[in-house]
Formats: sequence, structure tokens, C-alpha cells
Amino acid sequence: MDSHFAPAYTQKLLQSLKSSKIYTDLQNAAQGEVAKTNIRVSELKKGVQTGLSSSGWEKKLRNVIFQYLQTHPLSSYPVSTPTDHIKEPLAYLRKAQQAWEKRILKSLNSMCTELNIPLARKRPEKEQKDLLSRWTELGTDGPDLSQIRPVYAPKDFLEVIMCLQNPNYNASDSTGTYTLWGLVQLPLKLNDINKLRILYSDMAINQCQTGVDDSSEIPPEMFDSDRVKLGKKVIAADHGPISQEYSKKGCPMSLRASIWSQILGIELDEFDTLYYEQLKSNVIAHDLLVDSLLYKDVKLTATNDDQYFVFEDFLYQILLPFTRDTEVLKHFSRNSATPPKSYIRGKLGVEDYAVIYPPNGVIPFHGFAMYVAPLCYLYKEPVKLYYVFREIYSRYFFRLHSISSHPQGIVCLSLLFETLLQTHEPALFFHLKSVGCQPLKIAFKWLVRAFSGYLSSDQVLLLWDRILAYNSLEILPVLAVAIFSFRKTNLVKVQSYNAAEAVLADLTTLQVIPLIQLSLFSK
Repeated sequence: MDSHFAPAYTQKLLQSLKSSKIYTDLQNAAQGEVAKTNIRVSELKKGVQTGLSSSGWEKKLRNVIFQYLQTHPLSSYPVSTPTDHIKEPLAYLRKAQQAWEKRILKSLNSMCTELNIPLARKRPEKEQKDLLSRWTELGTDGPDLSQIRPVYAPKDFLEVIMCLQNPNYNASDSTGTYTLWGLVQLPLKLNDINKLRILYSDMAINQCQTGVDDSSEIPPEMFDSDRVKLGKKVIAADHGPISQEYSKKGCPMSLRASIWSQILGIELDEFDTLYYEQLKSNVIAHDLLVDSLLYKDVKLTATNDDQYFVFEDFLYQILLPFTRDTEVLKHFSRNSATPPKSYIRGKLGVEDYAVIYPPNGVIPFHGFAMYVAPLCYLYKEPVKLYYVFREIYSRYFFRLHSISSHPQGIVCLSLLFETLLQTHEPALFFHLKSVGCQPLKIAFKWLVRAFSGYLSSDQVLLLWDRILAYNSLEILPVLAVAIFSFRKTNLVKVQSYNAAEAVLADLTTLQVIPLIQLSLFSK
């Protein structure tokens, strides 16, 4: 392996490979190569390596290693560093996240007490059969949701972030160099505009892009036809890094599903289908309170959206099994959050009787269903859709609702939005602030939902192309700043928060790629 990988990192990678399915598959394939009669004993090692390489196993191994590198970035911490410090190095943010988790759990438990419903219950036989018979049309006759309310919404989360303070930093020091107009007053390290231009250099105005140059007004032979041809070659190559590089200029709609699957390393077999069926049977067997939260969320968001209401039943087939999936717990090793715990009835506070609730460790909030909704346009098989969503959530979206100092976390993204807007549109920022409208109060919900439900669905997918391509969520605050700049003429005339919100209420007509290009490269 390359020398720039630390021995400890290499060791962890090897351990991960040994516990994965490809290790067993490689062993079986190697035994098959050894059994071939045309290999001499003296050249056994070389013969097996050549055989595995020519039969495609080298590429599969490279893809698995690429996926590991994507989700486990190189750490600068010494081996002896405590786990909670690696998850979140700043103690005051760790405490804030713990306090936020307690607040969410308290909200969930108080709902249980008020409504006199358990966190989980086993379904009677009759109810199980009924649920199984209408699995593909769960939206038609769901549970009674009149008393159910979301545990929290993005605006509640923003209030917590607004109150964050670094105890080592004196905000009252008027002579200090750190004076921001925004709501997030934390000295965290961010990429400035020049670094962002370098990071997103493939999106420069002089580069052709899917989302701009494939419009119906431009003849397809100018760009789109060649782009699709190249995309088909990329899919045939079946190598994650190549697919990721291709996506930097966007994916044609016809190829997006395959390209994303390659970037995320989704290659399904019968075991994956069986695992999904097992999750489904867990949904059938037990009713969880979070199921009602998800039902309510879909009813409040996707069902009320012209673009997504047709996918209501589809969303339940993804979100309900997701709550039972203990594989999702793995992302907590790099998440500042801790999976919430509940206790078996009558054993409150006894650690031996503590269980993670829900089993995947994720309590859904208002708008959670919108992480899945745009993907329904790409995948028509629930199993494929499920694994793609799970991977995207475990890589990116979990960072949008937990408190951390990670550059991809919602705190840094919010601060980046405010910093960029203050730097590039100071007059606009100052005007909005002076009329009592902090820009982040409007933009925060966009960031938390990765713009899903705010932009038109095709634009959301073009935006998410770039999240996967650059392995970064920093494109979200860049777009948010671009939208404020684009609507500047109207925003400078507003005299209240409600008026500003009305100017930015409808984003469905916006074209995201030209806006991002203007924001990053025109100044």
C-alpha cells in the first residue's frame, strides 16, 4: 500500500476488508485459480494474482478500498486519542450535542406519556397480516396521526445553534478581530472563497455542464450527445473514482441512477434483498412510535408537494425499514451524536436493560422524508432505492442534523453561508439584519434539507450530483448565498422578516448550476 497511509490506518482498512463479503469472495476465486491445471507451483502467487486481475477482481477490490477511503478520511489524531475526542474534538460542542439529544428524547418520552402509547409494541397477528397485504399501498389506511406531532423542526435546531458559545472566546470584546453580523458566533475553520473556487474548479463558467449546456434550446450534438456517450463508457468501466470525476460536471438524467450507484459502491446481490426482507418483516412484527412520526412527516411534506405526492407509498417502504436497520449505527463512529437509548419497562436507569431506540439510532424530525423523495425519480425498485438512500444518509445527510465542528457539519455550513454572504453582499446582509431578518433564519431550512422540497426535483438532483462528485456538502451554503444575491433587487426593498420570506418563498423556478457558477466565479 502507498507509504502516505499511516500503519494504523492501513491496519484498520485491512480489518475492514477481512470482515467484508469481498474477502470471502476473493478467497473462493483464488482457490478457483489455484485449482486450474495450467499454473506451475513455482509461479503460483503470480499466476493467482494475474488470474484474479483478468477476471475483474482487482477492480472490485479497488472499488471497495475507494469506498472505505471516502467514508474514513485520514485522521491526524494519534492512535491513543479517545474515541469521543475523534468524533468531536471540541468539548463545548460535545456537551451541546449531548444536551440536544436529551431534549429530543425528553420530547419523545413526553409524547408517549401524554398520549399513553408505548415506544414499541408487538402487533397482533391480524394486524400483521393486514399490514403485509397492503405493503405497497401503506398510505391509504395509516395509523391515527391526529395527536402525533414532529419531535422537532429545523427552526428548533437553529435556536440551539444560535446559543452555542465557545467558553474560551470573549464575544463582548468590542475591539476583537472576530466580529460577525450573523447568528453563528463561533471561531471555526472554514474554506474561503478562493479555496472553494479551487475545490469546485470543474464547475467554472468556461466548462460545459449538465444542467446548463443540455437545455432544450441547445442542439444535443453541441454537448449532450457526447456527454451521454462518455457516461456510458464510464458506466462500462465500473470504477468508483471515474464515476465520481464524471459527476463533477453533472450526470445526464438517463445515466444518473447507474453513476450514483457506482460512486456509492451499491452492487446488490441476493443477500442484500434478503436483508431488506428481514427489515420488512421487523416492520410487520412490531409497531414503533417513530413509525407514526414518519407517517406524519410524509403527510406534512411529500404528500403536500406537487412533485412528490405520487411517491407516498414508496417512501413508507424505504423509511419504515430504515428505522430497524442496525447497520446505520456504524455511522455513529464518525458522528458527534450518540444513538439514543431507552429502557425496558420497569427497568428505568438499569444499563443492562438499555436498548438503542429506534434500532437505527436516528429519531426523525420534520422534513426527514424529503431526504428520500428526490431519489424516487431515479430508482423504481424499493430495494435499490433503500440501499442508495442508506448510503447517502450515512455519508452526508446525518451531518445536517447534529452539532459538530466538522467542516461538513451544519454548524460550519451555517457559518460558511453567513461569512460568504457578509463578504460578498455586505449591503444586502446589513439591510436584512437592520430590518430584523437574519438571513440564516430563512436559509437554515434549505441547508438542513439539502434543498429538497424547495427547488424543483430535477434541480435537486443536479445539486446532489455535485455533493457526491466532490464528496462535500459545502455546495449547499454556496447555493444559498447565490439565491440571496439573485433575489437581491427585491430583498433590499423589504422592511420586515415576513416580506423577505415572501421574496424567497418560491425557489422552484431557479436553475442551480448557473447560480452557483455566478456566485463562485463571477466576482
